[in-house]
Amino acid sequence: MTDTFDFVLPAALEAREPPEARGRGRDGVRLLVGRRATGEVSHHGFGDLPALLDPGDLLVVNTSATLPAAVRLDRISVHFSTPLPGGDGDRLWLVELRRRTGKTSLPYGGGCTGEWIPMPGGTTLTLVRRRTARLWEARLSTDVVPYLRRHGTPIRYGYVRRDWPTATYQTAFAYDRTTGSAEMPSAARPFTPELVTRLVSQGVLVAPITLHTGVASPEAHEPPYAERYEVPAPTAALVNHVRNQSGRVIAIGTTVVRALETAVDGAGRVTPSSGWTEHVITPEKGVRAVDGLLTGLHEPRSSHLMMLTAIAGRNLLTTTYEAALKENYLWHEFGDTNLLLP
Repeated sequence: MTDTFDFVLPAALEAREPPEARGRGRDGVRLLVGRRATGEVSHHGFGDLPALLDPGDLLVVNTSATLPAAVRLDRISVHFSTPLPGGDGDRLWLVELRRRTGKTSLPYGGGCTGEWIPMPGGTTLTLVRRRTARLWEARLSTDVVPYLRRHGTPIRYGYVRRDWPTATYQTAFAYDRTTGSAEMPSAARPFTPELVTRLVSQGVLVAPITLHTGVASPEAHEPPYAERYEVPAPTAALVNHVRNQSGRVIAIGTTVVRALETAVDGAGRVTPSSGWTEHVITPEKGVRAVDGLLTGLHEPRSSHLMMLTAIAGRNLLTTTYEAALKENYLWHEFGDTNLLLP
């Protein structure tokens, strides 16, 4: 890897199926640990996580469920990303149009303002205006979330060779199925109820936030845009308490980091907060609410790597990704995991 933000990811290291399809449990993935204090990395199984944490450590998890957010038509697919603030009930959303190519899809640059697209089930999607190079503001003729329950399938990209049920994309912490994320908050996928029980039994704390992710297609490498989030009062209080006691706050996923850092006030304390966040974490801005991060392995040039650099530092992140490439760790939502500790 010649640069933290640009390296070559061999196709053989793309996880093409969940570990269950490889004869393992959800927690049957590898865990690469990097420690900023020493600059060292070590190799573990995800089941070793309780031994790597201390009593009093706080894990903050995302409770957002994953929506079956892709609707396939004959020639294109529509990926429903996120509802628009102040929009028309549950009908005005950001969507991405994708050109179908066999069993997968690629970004589709067509479409024009006012165009209407016939959808399965007798509904219509109207393109209102283009919001970014690949995202449209669009209005469905019925409420989106119930429609996706009937006609959608989970978003997948070319490296995943077949469809998997929506349950495959739910984490152990997802609880509100009335709304949710366009793509899975995948850092938490390897957690099982048994593993959570082991963690809690040894004194590791767990607290929730909610952040509903939008689409993040790997072809774009765009910075994240506005997403809905909530940091509840008990979680804010617990984060502040743990930090006051010199404990470690470890975010389970980049979505958690974004929510917590959005909720930090001028004095560096996490406050109860909800709404829409456009906060982008960079090495220059740094982080104030979290000490560590459990996450997947991110693609070259991904904006997430800026966040990881802010938490781990450039040197450790470079060492970590060089080790992941050398030891054939698997990337993407069904792949292996990376724990960055202070």
